[in-house]
Amino acid sequence: MDLGLKDRVAIIGGGSKGLGRACADSLAQEGANLVICSRNAEELDRAAGEISAATGVEVLAVSGDLTKLPDIQTLIKRTVDHFGRLDVLVNNSGGPPAGRAADTSEEVWRQSIDMALMFFIRMSQEAVPHMKEKRWGRIVNILASSVYQPIDNLVTSGVTRMGAVAFAKSLADEVGRDNILVNNVAPGYLLTDRMMHIFETRSADTGANVEDLLQAHSSTIPVGRLGRPEELGDLVTFLSSEKNSYTTGATILVDGGVVRSVM
Repeated sequence: MDLGLKDRVAIIGGGSKGLGRACADSLAQEGANLVICSRNAEELDRAAGEISAATGVEVLAVSGDLTKLPDIQTLIKRTVDHFGRLDVLVNNSGGPPAGRAADTSEEVWRQSIDMALMFFIRMSQEAVPHMKEKRWGRIVNILASSVYQPIDNLVTSGVTRMGAVAFAKSLADEVGRDNILVNNVAPGYLLTDRMMHIFETRSADTGANVEDLLQAHSSTIPVGRLGRPEELGDLVTFLSSEKNSYTTGATILVDGGVVRSVM
């Protein structure tokens, strides 16, 4: 199936590793040219070289801190200056700090709001004018399953990302007639380096074997395993494509059925 992404230009936040890298790989396989961004310039350059060598697309690496508006503005400007267009925006950021509802500090709330709410707002507001100019655009926000059910010690994730869902829904209403579609994906337990670090830390704390912990966790998921990052990446690529022409304002779980909500 031709998704109509050849020679489109996509920005992927956090594109050097994890879920962002999975999205970058999938989009590049469909022929999209990429701009990837993260804080670590060395990792970013390495990822850009690997993706370009594997797929033949052009990959521009732009290092920066996407919790800061000036860095976001620089990212968008360099993209448009270099490629002359911006078609796809994959908004992916690190998770906010841990916290509980009863005692999370003001400082942690402010940091969480910048990382997991204002990031999505700023990126979208900077990108939309360029998409309107071409009368075509796709925005996909990578959130978390916490928008459907709370995760212990991550009230910061649920609260801020619910705000991102509300923002995306309003934006989808406003820009749909410009042929700009805005959607969210909400990953559950996917086997990224970050997820493995969590299980390794838990193993060190409890003395339990990492493989045993993974198996025990997998048994709670209806499909019987943790997800692969590319399973999310391929969905993001479809939502970013011409083949997605009528889905907007949606939030789609990628969780193997672990979230029990019926809505």
